[in-house]
Amino acid sequence: MAKTDDIYEAVDDFGLITSAEAKALGVSNAELVQLARRGKLERVARGVYRMPVWPYQEAAPYALAVKTVGAGAYLYGESVAALLNLIPTDPSRITVATPIRVRKTLVGNVRIVSRKTDNVVRYEGVPSQFVGDALTSASKSIGSDRVLQAANEALSLGYITGRELSIIKKELEA
Repeated sequence: MAKTDDIYEAVDDFGLITSAEAKALGVSNAELVQLARRGKLERVARGVYRMPVWPYQEAAPYALAVKTVGAGAYLYGESVAALLNLIPTDPSRITVATPIRVRKTLVGNVRIVSRKTDNVVRYEGVPSQFVGDALTSASKSIGSDRVLQAANEALSLGYITGRELSIIKKELEA
């Protein structure tokens, strides 16, 4: 029972823990599998487990996608706008950037972008690309009109400043 308590204390804001994080607590992969069989944990992806007693949150799919990709991963581009509800986007596609090579099979809706580490911040508890940079990088997929709409919404919600909005506008014109 003590191992379950240790895991409960170590999970993130979404009730998620990776097998690497559990190993640092002294919980082996075999013990994680046993806890999952007993219903104490729920295996949600390869190497990622969730506490079933944890309440569901809207940002949970984004947090799961980032955890599944691995260490150093963060939400990227259009997915940051979706997380913050800046504009309507396709929630079934989640884009995650990572500075390392990922060879494991992921959930079908996660797209990986290989990137050096951008300006990473936490929104809703999820490591994410800074919203100003995310909107600029999403302009190719969602169009400049929608990016401008999202940038204005981000300004009104306090995610960016007026100066950052003008930078986004300049980059869209280029």
